[in-house]
Amino acid sequence: MSALNLPPLPPTGGEITGRNAIDVLGEQHRELIELCDRLVAHPTRKLRDVVVATLSRHLSAEEQYLYPAIRQAVPGGDELAARELAEDKALLVLLQRVQKGRDFEELSAAVHRHVAADSEELLPVLTQMVPIEDLIRVGNRIEVAEEAAPTRPHPATPSNPPWNKVVDPVVAVVDKVRDVVTNRTTYPSDL
Repeated sequence: MSALNLPPLPPTGGEITGRNAIDVLGEQHRELIELCDRLVAHPTRKLRDVVVATLSRHLSAEEQYLYPAIRQAVPGGDELAARELAEDKALLVLLQRVQKGRDFEELSAAVHRHVAADSEELLPVLTQMVPIEDLIRVGNRIEVAEEAAPTRPHPATPSNPPWNKVVDPVVAVVDKVRDVVTNRTTYPSDL
């Protein structure tokens, strides 16, 4: 049985493989730091749009799967998750200002703090408390949730399951239609 109350993986007749949540989030964090540093050094509209979209997707995926895992598996996880959710809400409000071409340096500093908090506090304790099979399941879910996440900040939407798992994909459809209509770049690979 899963320590995080996740459904079992189908039998594959072998070892469970895949990218675990720690690897997935670590890669996302490195990408976000790089993008924010580039934005501060050479701000362009295209880069700004990619930073906003990438960070919006990242925060949505963390809210859907990382914080519930922290709540469930880590002693004192409710307080940790609540603190992170409050910081994410502030990041989303800041992203709204960044969309208007302001506060790039403030965003970069906030992203550096977010990554440091996750890397130094949340992810190490999750690694200690959760079996690798569950970390792989969460990693898979984070990657899927990120693809179905909004590409713009929506601080007023729900940030806790189950409502964020229902609302975020619906809002994402609207965002992605707007992105296509306005020819907005939303992935780092398109820079």
